[in-house]
Amino acid sequence: MKKSSYLLALILGSVSLTAAAQAPAYPAKPVRLVVGFAPGGAADYVARAMSDALGKAMGQAIVIENRAGAGSSIAAEMVSKAAPDGYTVLIASPSSISVNPALNPKLGYTARDLMPVTKLTASPLVIAANPATGITSVQDLIARAKKAPGTLNYATSGNGSAPHLGAALFIQLTGVQMQHIPFRGGSLAIQSVIAGDTQLTFGTPPSVLPMVEAGRLRGLAVSTRERSALVPGVPGMAEAGLPDYSIEFWYGLFVPAGTPPAIVRKLFEAATTAILLIVTRAVRVVPE
Repeated sequence: MKKSSYLLALILGSVSLTAAAQAPAYPAKPVRLVVGFAPGGAADYVARAMSDALGKAMGQAIVIENRAGAGSSIAAEMVSKAAPDGYTVLIASPSSISVNPALNPKLGYTARDLMPVTKLTASPLVIAANPATGITSVQDLIARAKKAPGTLNYATSGNGSAPHLGAALFIQLTGVQMQHIPFRGGSLAIQSVIAGDTQLTFGTPPSVLPMVEAGRLRGLAVSTRERSALVPGVPGMAEAGLPDYSIEFWYGLFVPAGTPPAIVRKLFEAATTAILLIVTRAVRVVPE
């Protein structure tokens, strides 16, 4: 090798090492956590419950941004097109990752455009009705829907959402007819049932349970076959008379495809630490 070429290689190597040494460690600024539903729903609840612990684990603030609409597809598309640098993270359910792309091939993203980091939560849905309907059980609901087909309206957090899928499975198994009224988030759907604009909902526990406990909604059943410790006092579907019905939903963290593996691992480790911290806090406050 000529001396000039050797000298050039040394200079380039030195510049490369200097640049690498000067590159800030991730994360060097706040991380944006994008929620595909309006504030007050389950996804928003999970995001806000995670944000403090996740921020402490990462050493940076977590900034929550609600981008509601199209069953969370607007948020998913936004994140899929963001820079793959770990600073834009999606909290997503099956609706935005698999259901919506399958239902609408014209979406501006596909599941391949988002990379999974980790699952955060899993829980059943809650079937709940406005007390003024007089519906007190799943069997009451089925009887009412069969007596007057198409007159019951059920509210969900949007087309393709887990509540929508839960209701669709219920309709398929029971043969009833009910009208779907989609909203931009779980809290808006719950408000419509409380107001009497719709009669029932297949909702998420964070959205439904406070209203059940306050007597403004009546919990009929959880969507899993057996009772759930997450929803005390509400029967499972086997107990409610539909043993073949069972559905759960989950939330997880996703980043744009192409995000460096080291950043994905950092997010995974921070999320794991945050979940352990939240669980530990919860155990401490449970009375003996």
